[in-house]
Amino acid sequence: MKLSYLIPFLVLVGAFPSNPLRTLEIDQGSYIHVKESEKLSLLRRGIRFIDVTSFPLIGKGSKPKDVAIYSYPEHTSQSELMDSIVNHIDKKSMYNDLAHFTSFYTRYYKSESGYQSALWLADRIYNVTYGLPSELVSVEKFEHDGWDQFSIIVSIRGRETPEDIVILGSHQDSMNLILPSLLSAPGADDDGSGTVTNLETLRLYVELLSQGYRPKNTIEFHFYSAEEGGMLGSLDLFTAYVEKQKKVTAMLQQDMTGYVQDPNDEHVGIITDHTTPQLTDFIKLIIDSYLRIPFKESECGYACSDHSSATKNGYPAAFVIESQMSSNNRYVHTTMDTIDRLSLDHMAEHAKIGLGYILELGNWNFEIKK
Repeated sequence: MKLSYLIPFLVLVGAFPSNPLRTLEIDQGSYIHVKESEKLSLLRRGIRFIDVTSFPLIGKGSKPKDVAIYSYPEHTSQSELMDSIVNHIDKKSMYNDLAHFTSFYTRYYKSESGYQSALWLADRIYNVTYGLPSELVSVEKFEHDGWDQFSIIVSIRGRETPEDIVILGSHQDSMNLILPSLLSAPGADDDGSGTVTNLETLRLYVELLSQGYRPKNTIEFHFYSAEEGGMLGSLDLFTAYVEKQKKVTAMLQQDMTGYVQDPNDEHVGIITDHTTPQLTDFIKLIIDSYLRIPFKESECGYACSDHSSATKNGYPAAFVIESQMSSNNRYVHTTMDTIDRLSLDHMAEHAKIGLGYILELGNWNFEIKK
């Protein structure tokens, strides 16, 4: 059955209760206006977009923001500290977290189970960070107007230059592209894997903080809502950061970190389009220095994940994914995006990326180039 035949039914059952008109950016400076129900059809055709309806200052007619360019390390300096941490990556804990996270029927941002999954994730983060002083670590439920599933911000305040913010991000929502409000979407890889990978990175970093370690710069872990709706959660968050004049010096997105198509060609995908080249080169350095597998460059297209919201607001951002796009998990956005198809070993390699990234940049002296 064609999707167009299903639209009246979807509106009837409440998938698109008011079906308002939305403004979508499908390429830099290229906009279309469609009804809410038509966004699903675009996604099924592989057309990605940023939903800028509620953000007129970055929408049609606005001048694109220049992305700030900073200097990043040309050599790694935290190998000894990394060596002391990476052996503590707990793949059993990662599996248990991912099993629980995928047990929600769907994490679709407009669904009740999507809200419940956010509550579980927030509680898990509270447990991970429990015992650390509140002046050092804060956990915020960043709420959005229009849906209940909130984003989550974990902030570790820098001891010397707290205004310099280094962000590690992932999105927590999932989506079934056939009937998002009715069919299940376990979202094990997209993006349960990235979320759990960053959660494990946070757990290991908390262990370090518990031993008295303190970063010079502020480190934040972001878990975005509503990525599947057109970067809605991250765009809301980064727009608020601009309004508050926050200084984000680096943002790294981990979206899909668990699928390995060919074990004889295991690698990490580095996205080179619509990202910040200087930061991307630094991520390559992290992979070469700290991982047992190489990277391969790939292109993802416009509005590929939440790093788009950072660069849209003038913040430098990079994006790593489980492999080159041609080798990515073909089961995403279906009922078959399940944990049994993923490699915990591969997710552990992505955890090393996150750890190396925050350890190297946590004490880096940022100098702006542009």
